[in-house]
Amino acid sequence: MKTVTAFIVLSAFFSPGVAWAFQSHPAPEGLYVHQLSHVFFSVAMGILAYWLQVNSFVQQRGWRLIQISCILFVLWNLNTFFGHWVEERVAAEAVIGEPDWTQRIILDSAMTRLYYALKLDHLVSVPAMICLFLGIRSLYKDALKEEGHARE
Repeated sequence: MKTVTAFIVLSAFFSPGVAWAFQSHPAPEGLYVHQLSHVFFSVAMGILAYWLQVNSFVQQRGWRLIQISCILFVLWNLNTFFGHWVEERVAAEAVIGEPDWTQRIILDSAMTRLYYALKLDHLVSVPAMICLFLGIRSLYKDALKEEGHARE
């Protein structure tokens, strides 16, 4: 109980009224940097996927899953890159509400339909993260097996 009380008192003491450390990047510079990060991440994942193939690492299950993850991350980056591009071209009136669970998109044009479809990028990014996790886990289990044989 003392810990909870101390936490509440300290939280109230240290909670700022104004976030002075907040730094926003207004258009268009913030968007340019963000879009470039998608390009660089996509290129890096493409190079890694290619390198894993050329060096025959993909014969191991873990590396094969990591390669699939890389390919999915490339697709995700392409999707989000074009999603940001389309978002800049959608009429402001087509998006209603604040960017939370209540925000709505009026699907009255091809551009807003494309915008909506590209906003479903989690359908690619989540499988990419799952493949990455499973690949790393598989490599870890293989390393434990090798270590076990080395001790015997």
